[in-house]
Amino acid sequence: MALLLLSCCAPCSAGVIKKLAAEDKRFTVLFFNPNITPLEEYKKRLEANKNLCKHFGIDFIELPYNHDTWLKEVALGFEDEPERGKRCKICFLYRLRQAAKYAKENGFMEFSSVLGISRYKDLESVNAAAEIAQKEFKIAYNFTNWRKNSGEQEGLKTVKELGLYLQKYCGCEFSKK
Repeated sequence: MALLLLSCCAPCSAGVIKKLAAEDKRFTVLFFNPNITPLEEYKKRLEANKNLCKHFGIDFIELPYNHDTWLKEVALGFEDEPERGKRCKICFLYRLRQAAKYAKENGFMEFSSVLGISRYKDLESVNAAAEIAQKEFKIAYNFTNWRKNSGEQEGLKTVKELGLYLQKYCGCEFSKK
């Protein structure tokens, strides 16, 4: 297998998926987002990701959703951190570790993510977390800067064209503030 791409939502991943599919790249999309709450919101984003992958003929994997475990790992003591703060860094690392573990255990050559494509996220924090995860699990992380060439705008355009769900906040209860 080639690349495992961690997707947080359809708007962030749509442009990347469209680009990779157009280039006939071999990849699979992984949806691991225990940060998303409430459960109804999670389901909307999950369904949008599935539909996006189905449209482009891309394999899709969902890891189990457990928001309570995520809260214990990420939020304890960091509830009042601003968006792009320490809590986000811990969240990126938590999710990227799971992606790296899955990629390693399932024969992927490398993994990547769209966690840093949004201008609302700190790409350096995502890359720092990816660096740790790739070393821990001994699997390469593809550090492609998906923001380049209007990656975020292309994703939003694709989501609108396909009529997919477009959320109004990052995902966790803390980002709603």
